Amino acid sequence: MSSQTAAALTGKKTASYAQSITIIGVLFFVFGFVTWLNGTLIPFLQISCELNVSQALLVTFAFYMAYFFLAIPSSFILNRTGFKNGMALGLVVMAVGSLIFVPAANARSFGMFLTGLFVQGAGLSLLQTASNPYISVIGPIESAAKRISIMGICNKVAGAISPLVLSTIVLKNAEALEKQIAATTDAAARAVLLDSLASRVVGPYIVIAIVLVLLAFMIKRSTLPEVDTDGDSAGAAGGGNGRTSVFQYPYLLLGVLCLFVYVGVEVMAGDVIGTYGKQMGMSLDKTKYFTTFTLLAMLVGYVIGILTIPKIISQDKSLRISAILGIIFTTGAFLTDGNLAVTFIALLGLANALMWPAIFPLAIEKLGRFTKIGSALLVMGIAGGAVVPQIYSGLFDKEGLFGFLYSDSINFREAFLYCMLPCYAYILYYAMAGHKVGKAKGA
Repeated sequence: MSSQTAAALTGKKTASYAQSITIIGVLFFVFGFVTWLNGTLIPFLQISCELNVSQALLVTFAFYMAYFFLAIPSSFILNRTGFKNGMALGLVVMAVGSLIFVPAANARSFGMFLTGLFVQGAGLSLLQTASNPYISVIGPIESAAKRISIMGICNKVAGAISPLVLSTIVLKNAEALEKQIAATTDAAARAVLLDSLASRVVGPYIVIAIVLVLLAFMIKRSTLPEVDTDGDSAGAAGGGNGRTSVFQYPYLLLGVLCLFVYVGVEVMAGDVIGTYGKQMGMSLDKTKYFTTFTLLAMLVGYVIGILTIPKIISQDKSLRISAILGIIFTTGAFLTDGNLAVTFIALLGLANALMWPAIFPLAIEKLGRFTKIGSALLVMGIAGGAVVPQIYSGLFDKEGLFGFLYSDSINFREAFLYCMLPCYAYILYYAMAGHKVGKAKGA
């Protein structure tokens, strides 16, 4: 082969790699935009559907529980469709979920809103199951955290933008409107105000649905290549180590639990921060933007990850540092009040930023032919975003799903501490030892 031919092939390979990274980056932007709308939807639905805190947090429960139920089916779908068609299908399912918001708003039905959120989560489950292993194995596993950090920037830029956009539209003059609704004693007049508020969400979600369908068409027509996650490119444990089941990889199973608690603390820091601020007496006009602060902190963390992993620090070391920072910032939020407490919660975004990029590749390393099902199990762990906020509210609100945990001696600050510290402690364990359990056997 001539040097010119070799250079041409290298150039094509580089261009294909860059195009693939760009397409997946667009998908991660979509993940972030849709996912972090929940931080705005919680106070919006709390007002328009007249909910308490525990009921409002069912927003995250419905959204993230979809991952638990759909992750394994998503793996089987991907085995039939391949990565590219699976991604396009996931976008269409998300569009359907977005359109359900239209009748939900017209009827002001919280149940229909939750249905729409669950369907959105189902579509995202398929997208996540496809895109996360794709970005992990499209290049060397040692630099997977760096690639996922780049994807994280796309995700969190969108996540920082989406609450600003949606809050400006659906929570405009929210504090004054909330007081007006509270002061209105006539049932008919009150219903008119609430219906008017609920209708604000229709336009944005129709636009979101249209964009999602266009993206699905773009993915379908793209030259995004399939990758072999069943062979050596996914790791050395493809079939020669005597393992016959994905459940024979303890480091993967421990990683699923690690991802479960990680997503829980991420949702607490991003979606519950506004509720936390409001419980401290801050106005809704102020707290509606708090999610963006957390996402900006996460952006800083992702940039740090790109600059340092793996050249300066390893994936497991970055996870150890992140867990320790999480413990420090959680304690700081508990010991302080007002803006300083909110700042500590927002800084949890910095602590959380490098966790997903580290946990996912550590957990799927050397799975070989079990990479797709292993990825699906990890995506099931995203259900932590459904469970942890409900545990939090259950500790101080006996009407919640986890009201059996209620204690009249626990306030919202203590509940936050009791939820977050054990999660970060387990993440620290996984970073130090858990990711090594049973891995040597598959080498």
